[in-house]
Amino acid sequence: MKINLHKKSFLVPGLLFFLWVNPVTGQEKSRPTDDQVRRIHERALTVDTHCDTPMNMIERGTDIGKRNTTGKVDLPRMKEGGLDAIFFAVFTGQKERNEANYSEAYRLANEMIDTTMAAIKRYGNLAEIAVTAEDATRIEKTGKRAIYIGMENGFPLAKEIGRVEEFYKKGVRYITLCHSFNNDICDSSTDPRGPEHNGLSAFGRQVVMEMNRLGMIIDVSHISDKSFFDVVSLSLAPVIASHSSVRAIAHHNRNLSDAMLKALAKNGGVIQICLLDEYIKDPDTTNEGFQKITELRKTYYSRWDSLTGDEKAEFRRKRNELEEKYPAILPTVKDYVDHIDYVAKLVGIKHVGIGSDFDGGGGLSDCQDVSQFPNITRELLKRGYSEKDICKIWGGNFFRVFRKVEDTARKISGKIQY
Repeated sequence: MKINLHKKSFLVPGLLFFLWVNPVTGQEKSRPTDDQVRRIHERALTVDTHCDTPMNMIERGTDIGKRNTTGKVDLPRMKEGGLDAIFFAVFTGQKERNEANYSEAYRLANEMIDTTMAAIKRYGNLAEIAVTAEDATRIEKTGKRAIYIGMENGFPLAKEIGRVEEFYKKGVRYITLCHSFNNDICDSSTDPRGPEHNGLSAFGRQVVMEMNRLGMIIDVSHISDKSFFDVVSLSLAPVIASHSSVRAIAHHNRNLSDAMLKALAKNGGVIQICLLDEYIKDPDTTNEGFQKITELRKTYYSRWDSLTGDEKAEFRRKRNELEEKYPAILPTVKDYVDHIDYVAKLVGIKHVGIGSDFDGGGGLSDCQDVSQFPNITRELLKRGYSEKDICKIWGGNFFRVFRKVEDTARKISGKIQY
């Protein structure tokens, strides 16, 4: 569903003028200048809540202190794009749940954290590690970038509840409970085998309560609908979808339905709209490239749990080759902002933000990396969003949730039993 801009007319003697009005904000559509875009973008405390750059740092040797061609995120381009803060995702793909794979996921997660910490220490003149909601404001005032750490997939926890606090002490400030397949915490939205736990597992309930106790943000991206509703009914603090979009527009199971958006808003949470193409527009399934990539995914995903690291790297290489041979026609920033419009109209402007999934598949035809983020601000201005609302979308909403998570932890510390 696309929200249409409504045309309003009025008559002045001899002339008929037309103004475009945003149905969410009630504001007139404008044509902002470059100076207006830059001024408002710079005033906002901007955050991207999900990128997979640590994986690039390990696998491709990405140097985030220099403008590079091995990814979509680095510190110079963050500055160029007016991005004040970002969450680096510690991503581990799901494998068969056995001791060897638990150990490997734990090792890899720690390697990504250590690599990120070392890189920020090396470029301390450009960035700092952030661990609280207020750190973003403090660091932004110094002219540096604030780097937060999230964890995508709770697989490295194994079945050890103590690891939630262990990773919290290492700087991790959210956990995306699962990824593309079911794990010990909950069911995934995309596991071809279907549900295993019928939502959250018993261990998953412990994880949610422990995250509440610590002040760690719960991320519901990737989890199944039933898992989602289990989380929002159990959590004492608001939750986020760090990189998801609207299912009513792009009909992917990874996106949130209207019922989920309403529950998220009731919980006080926020959906950070993802820039990945299939989550913004339904793909053209007749396209040869789409069909070949789909077949490749089926071949590898059918035995994903048992694949070695080299085999997964082979999959990514083949996928990249197909994407180069059959370049996708990517959605635009206009398509992207349709999702923001939809959420704002359905549940209110307070519940939507931005989470790119750069370096993990995210990217639009006119927003290919973090340096081009002002293009989103431009489109929001064109649609009549006020500076106040743009600031909410770019960071205000997320940091409100982050502060509430921290406040909840202070109030319940020592009171949770499970």
